Amino acid sequence: MSAGTVHGVGLGPGDPELMSVRADRLIRNAKNIAFFRKAGRAGRARKIVDGMLHGSAREIPMEYPVTTEIPLSDPRYNEILSQFYQTVTGQLRDIAEAGEDVVVLCEGDPFFYGSFMHLYTRLRDHVPVEVVPAITGMSAAWTATGSPITWGDDVMTVLMGTLPEAELVRGMLNADALVVMKVGRNLPRIRAALDKAGKLDRAYYVEYASMAEERAMPLAQADLDAAPYFSIVVVHGQGRRP
Repeated sequence: MSAGTVHGVGLGPGDPELMSVRADRLIRNAKNIAFFRKAGRAGRARKIVDGMLHGSAREIPMEYPVTTEIPLSDPRYNEILSQFYQTVTGQLRDIAEAGEDVVVLCEGDPFFYGSFMHLYTRLRDHVPVEVVPAITGMSAAWTATGSPITWGDDVMTVLMGTLPEAELVRGMLNADALVVMKVGRNLPRIRAALDKAGKLDRAYYVEYASMAEERAMPLAQADLDAAPYFSIVVVHGQGRRP
């Protein structure tokens, strides 16, 4: 029996109309649909595909055992997640080795800071794995600001809000255009770093880009101490123009 294929399908930033044609086809025809979610939640990826699944599709929720309950610096964090990824990899591998395809729903692009990457590296030497790329959340975020993110020779930098403030400042100083991801509870530190880097007045805060709840505003006007999961900070480049 030939092994089935595990498809890591990028859903894009959240608006179903921004999915690729290939992603749409795979999702609508899928017999097995897997998706990540927090325990007790429906899961954003699953919500994005509401109304698209075949009536007989088997749904396979993959529930994170931990998200923000343990600090990233705690050794248990990696240990718990590693075991989780190993377990769900085994489930997907069993389906594929039984000859069936499975579609794994991936918010954004599967290869850009996505959970699917941890499955991909564990699966690729055992069963066929294919990846469907997608529009990233940051693309939708800078589009929501109404201004281009880069001009001419601008160098764009992507930083994680989880970094120490000093590292954020250093990265911000070296960037022409800037995207800061993993905002959440790190928003005050991001704001402080942008201020020290002299770029706070150019920074935009965007949440739920491309979704019904989308909001975009200058970061200086965002009176928030924490941001939702789907939030990004951008600073537009000011490079060469004809």
